Amino acid sequence: MDIATIVGMLSGTIFIAWTILLGSSLMLFWDTPSVVIVFGGTVACVFVGYPLKDVLSLVKVTMKVFMFKVEKPENIVANLIEISNKARKGGLLSIESDIANTPDPYLASALQMTVDGVKTADIAAVMQKKMDLVKEGNGTGAAMFTSLAAFAPAFGMIGTLIGLVQMLANLDDPASIGPSMAVAMITTFYGAIIANLFCTPMANKLKIRCGEEISNMNIIYEGVISIREGEHPKLLEEKLNVYLGPNKPKEGGK
Repeated sequence: MDIATIVGMLSGTIFIAWTILLGSSLMLFWDTPSVVIVFGGTVACVFVGYPLKDVLSLVKVTMKVFMFKVEKPENIVANLIEISNKARKGGLLSIESDIANTPDPYLASALQMTVDGVKTADIAAVMQKKMDLVKEGNGTGAAMFTSLAAFAPAFGMIGTLIGLVQMLANLDDPASIGPSMAVAMITTFYGAIIANLFCTPMANKLKIRCGEEISNMNIIYEGVISIREGEHPKLLEEKLNVYLGPNKPKEGGK
């Protein structure tokens, strides 16, 4: 679970509520028609702008913001070097037990193809295609949240315009102008909150998650291809340590 995401959203909500309570009541900022126009209109635009399969996958993509845990790159590197050493000593068939014990389906599939004697070029093509699909899925999810961040304030403004038109139509009652203006502005408030506290940060978090996931997949890609080609484990280690960066721990404390 991503504690930072939850803490950020909760603290942002609390600060906003606290600010409201310092000068008024929370109920002053609740208006059912405003909720309907902002939330309903925003969701409707997503259905218009994206294929149904992408919209339906939004819940799954959203879980990556809150629940997705990325394996530490140094653990992946250490595991691949261990597998490489085993393959060099006992042959490719000796790593079959590692396939069963691997929780990562991407790595397990690549190792299975390696053990089965699939050509290096074919293994590389399959692994690259899977990476492309992950990029596409995460990219679409981030794009949808970016779109939500744009649609919500727009519908907030539409709700405000509706409220202003209704207010101007009843100028014969001066006492109602103030309350009507307040209700008209609430939709803009809702749109700004949705966009800036939720949708834009979630789009950014998805982009970061995608980068981390693809980086790990690249490590696995390099490792499996090296194992398939029978390269020396030390050479593999040097290749993979590049992904860890200069300030991260290397295998063997290097």
